[in-house]
Amino acid sequence: MMRRLLAAVLLVLAAALPVALSSVSWPAQAAPAVADAAHFDYRLAAREVGPGVYVIEGANADFSLGNGCNIINTGFIVTGAGVIVVNTGPTKRYGEQQRALIARTTKEPVIRVVHLDLHPDYFLGNQAYADVPRAATPATRAGMAREGAAYEDNLYRLCGDWMLGTARLLPDTDAVPGVERIGSHEIELRELRGHTASDLVLIDRGSGVAFVGGLVFSRRIPTTPHAEMANWLASLQTLEGWNLHFLVPSHGDVVEGVAAIAGTRRYLRWLDQAFSAAAARGLEMNEVLRLPVPAEFRTWGAFDTEYIRNVAHLYPRYEQTVLQHGR
Repeated sequence: MMRRLLAAVLLVLAAALPVALSSVSWPAQAAPAVADAAHFDYRLAAREVGPGVYVIEGANADFSLGNGCNIINTGFIVTGAGVIVVNTGPTKRYGEQQRALIARTTKEPVIRVVHLDLHPDYFLGNQAYADVPRAATPATRAGMAREGAAYEDNLYRLCGDWMLGTARLLPDTDAVPGVERIGSHEIELRELRGHTASDLVLIDRGSGVAFVGGLVFSRRIPTTPHAEMANWLASLQTLEGWNLHFLVPSHGDVVEGVAAIAGTRRYLRWLDQAFSAAAARGLEMNEVLRLPVPAEFRTWGAFDTEYIRNVAHLYPRYEQTVLQHGR
């Protein structure tokens, strides 16, 4: 039974000081453009969420042919001394279309790419930026090198011809936490962990916009292949203490305020408690999948697929804990 369940799952899968940030007017949220699958056009659009700070919103959904596997919110900052790109998307096509959008938005050249963690849609668009420095933390760079081939295989299967020509191009320099003035912008990098072994947060101090990567999910079921639950919850508490005003999560709705931190924490705490209780009862994975899930979470993006992955990724750890330490 366990083998059948795992086969089904595989099919589905086909630092801490507060920052004083200025207040800015947050534009009304617009629905992300719907990809044109017939012409492999992501129809990317840039929304200015602070002076010179732009977000390119992806679908609040799971990877699919229909969305071209574009489920990530990427961004770029026009500094006056060049453009900083935050994550490059899931495919070579995405990276090329992202860079073309930047060129339509500003005449400034791209001078740097920053990757916030190791997951595939953070860097598989890098071929479009082969001519500029691409930065990630050492742990993230190592993870991309270790898992990049598997990422490519999985996304070719899930995204089909959207992936044609895509080949991993890894970051080539270390992202170093700290504050740097670039043009008229002060850019700060801070490193946390929990969603992955290294979760970078990029803060544009003048505008008050923070790109928080995979640490925060906004009305979207979190992804958990590299999750460390205790560290993740601690990082959310740290984020909350930084007094950030405007968050750009990598996945889910881009909204004003810090409500998404509370939502992510609420989900992770429920998951931790539910899995702990299920393991103590000796439930098998397929029984856990049939347990009730709070109504709030069932309405979040990608619930039908991502929750199954949560169980597959995390529940065996809770079973192992019970086996090692008893109920």
